[in-house]
Formats: sequence, C-alpha cells, structure tokens
Amino acid sequence: MSTGLESSENVIKQKHHEDCLFCRIAAGEIPAHVVYEDDQIKAFLDIMPIRPGHVLIIPKTHHDYYDDLPPELAAAIVHQGQRLGKVMKTLYGVERVAFLFTGTDVTHVHAHVVPMHEKTDITSPVYIEQQPLSFRLAPRVDDDELRQTVAAISAQLGHAVTTM
Repeated sequence: MSTGLESSENVIKQKHHEDCLFCRIAAGEIPAHVVYEDDQIKAFLDIMPIRPGHVLIIPKTHHDYYDDLPPELAAAIVHQGQRLGKVMKTLYGVERVAFLFTGTDVTHVHAHVVPMHEKTDITSPVYIEQQPLSFRLAPRVDDDELRQTVAAISAQLGHAVTTM
C-alpha cells in the first residue's frame, strides 16, 4: 500500500536516465572528484578544466536544460555556486569566478563554476580577432591533482568529502 509519499531515493531513480553520463555520476555509478553533495545536487571537478578548481554542479534528478529546472532546485544550484565562488576567490586569489549554465556537451543540466585568472577565461568567439578559430578539448587532469583540489575546496566549504 502506497502512502503517496516517495523517498528522495525513489524520485532520483525515477528521473535517472541510464544513458546519461551525469545521471550515472549522480547515482555513483561513475566515479567523480566530488567537492560537495547533498540529497539534491552533486558538485565535482571537471576532468578537463578551463582552470584548476573548475567545478560542475548537477542536480541528481535528470533535467535536460536549465529552463526545465524547478525553481527550488535552480536556487540550490545557484546557492552552491555562490558558496564555491567565495571559496575559489580565497583559494585561488582571484577577483571573480564565472558561473554559467552551458548545456552544450551533455544534455543534463549542469552549471560550471570557474575561477577566472584572466577575463578571457570564459568568453565568446565574437571577441576574438583572428577568425576562423579551431578549438580543442582541455587536457585531462591527473587524478592525484584532482584529489588535492577536492581536499582544498571541500575543506574551505567545511564539508568533508571522501575522494575516489
């Protein structure tokens, strides 16, 4: 007999897409260098970062695009981005941190939080004089370096995380 109430674990399973990379990371099926996790969201290091400390924040439930998010979940992601931004400013000695939803590579809502050492760290090709340009993927960072970054960020957040 159903009580009409579902546990958050059941809701996550219902909204899990087997072929979605980020759903699999959210479920713990694929390892990630996690800096923060609660029952709604998971924040982990991008393995091909723009800058050291580049973090992705994903909802544990699958939503294709940021405009599909329930407002409360969007607020949780933004709030965690603000917390990470403050940590990154201190940890990396930067004046600003970028926060953006892109949705260009994986169709599962995700926010990027990137410490900006240069104002061109996050930019549009319309500002680039030499056209046309070709782009490459950022290099894959070594797991030891990622573990050290997790330890530094999670310590500053006051939220200990077990690293892989």
